[in-house]
Amino acid sequence: MNQVYWKGKNVLVTGINGFIGGNLTKLLIEKGANVFGLIRNIDKQTFLYFEGLSKQVTLIKGDLVDKTLVERIISEENINVVYHLAAQVEVGVGLQNPYLTFETNIRGTYTLLEAIRCHSGSIESIVIASSDKAYGSYDISKMPYREDYPLIPKYPYDTSKACADMIAKVYTSEVFKLPIIITRFSNIYGPGQLNFSALIPDGIRSALRYSKFEPRGDGSMTRDFIFSEDVADLYLEIGVQLAKKQDKLMGEIFNAGTNSPISIRKVLETIFKKVNNPEDLDKIIQRMKDKKTTGEISHQYMDYQKVNEYFNWSPTHSFSKGIDKTISWYKRYLQRNL
Repeated sequence: MNQVYWKGKNVLVTGINGFIGGNLTKLLIEKGANVFGLIRNIDKQTFLYFEGLSKQVTLIKGDLVDKTLVERIISEENINVVYHLAAQVEVGVGLQNPYLTFETNIRGTYTLLEAIRCHSGSIESIVIASSDKAYGSYDISKMPYREDYPLIPKYPYDTSKACADMIAKVYTSEVFKLPIIITRFSNIYGPGQLNFSALIPDGIRSALRYSKFEPRGDGSMTRDFIFSEDVADLYLEIGVQLAKKQDKLMGEIFNAGTNSPISIRKVLETIFKKVNNPEDLDKIIQRMKDKKTTGEISHQYMDYQKVNEYFNWSPTHSFSKGIDKTISWYKRYLQRNL
């Protein structure tokens, strides 16, 4: 069904040059879609370029907050499906530069949705990528997050995603009726994640001895990690089903994770053991002792109950299997680029 639907569809991916955007684009191309990407900075050290995908899509240089440009793309390219993945995603950057985070994540979202509202004739589905961090901090006894939990963010990044979600919900109301679904996924990892301030890329690069890992805490914080290929598959399924059942699905929120939280220390142990580097792992664990973090939520994880009920979806990669694929990709990338 998915193969038939996507063939010839015009799909706009914001954040196409990001890690998740690149993985999603790869799958869309395989399904026969015509993919358009809005790109602010031409950075060729990305999954999109490394995998040769940039030559198979239409890239448009510009800024998401340029409403005139976004309107032109939606109308002139007769866009059918929009995946809004563009965001400032680093928690640390949010703490250092909240203005940039709010501009990108909040203004970027309402600019896109207003442009779509003005030229919605060809639009069949809109998927807004939010984050588990939009929920804010709940006690571990309240985990996993549920879609009906109130949003109680505290820090800039978390707040920016919660605000964007609320704005998106406005556009699904009876006033505007845009076919929007909001997704809140747990921490996504996999091939192409080149933000080396993120745990798994940093850990793999360090385990392969291209860098030295610097712990930011004692390793006790827990997170849920979901593999990029599982995410791309789910995004396509959501896009198809929303197009077919707009009245039923418009305005829905879907969490997705593995319901298998893992500590930061366990993540690092898994990576370093898989590349057979116990010496550096021991040094990192020693440096972790009594190290405290600030500005981050202690425990977060998701399940996939609702998304399974609606779409019969569940993740197909265990953490071990996903890490194996991820390490293999980084070996290839780092050998060529470092």
